[in-house]
Amino acid sequence: MSNSNRHVLSILVEDRFGELARIVGLFSGRGFNIDALAANRTLEPGMSRVLLVTRGDDTVIEQIIKQVNKLLRVRKVNDMAATPHVERELCCVNVRANGPKGEEELERVLRLTGARVLSHYSGGFTIELAATPDQIDSFLERLRPLGIRDMVRSAPIAIAKPAVDADAAADSAGPLSATG
Repeated sequence: MSNSNRHVLSILVEDRFGELARIVGLFSGRGFNIDALAANRTLEPGMSRVLLVTRGDDTVIEQIIKQVNKLLRVRKVNDMAATPHVERELCCVNVRANGPKGEEELERVLRLTGARVLSHYSGGFTIELAATPDQIDSFLERLRPLGIRDMVRSAPIAIAKPAVDADAAADSAGPLSATG
């Protein structure tokens, strides 16, 4: 399926034993696939957020959302594709980058992507990048000629952008302004 059928679902659920298993079981039982999954507590005590990536046309996604909403302890399901949001993954890579030419190429990739070196070891480096899924894909392709030894990649996380109001507009002019 194409990337246009990719959906990140944000599920707010009570933080209770077995809730993640119920959500995953619902997907499994209905024949829906989960491409990636991340879960953690929220700022609200007793609540967790499950972010999962799945694929399907609008009818399939609508069906998934209806089924997940029927689960007893699910409080809210949001299809992030329908919401302005910021999405990121974390990727850590062990790369060879042998010799001066390899290190020079690695420095070029670091400058282009904003990745950073976590550690240096005999014959290579451990690099990290937090970026969009497409940027992570591009980063890995740029590193491939240097010799990737190992790679681990997180599931995407996503957060909705707040609606713009007068306070937000005033705050956006401050020193911590950033692009999403």
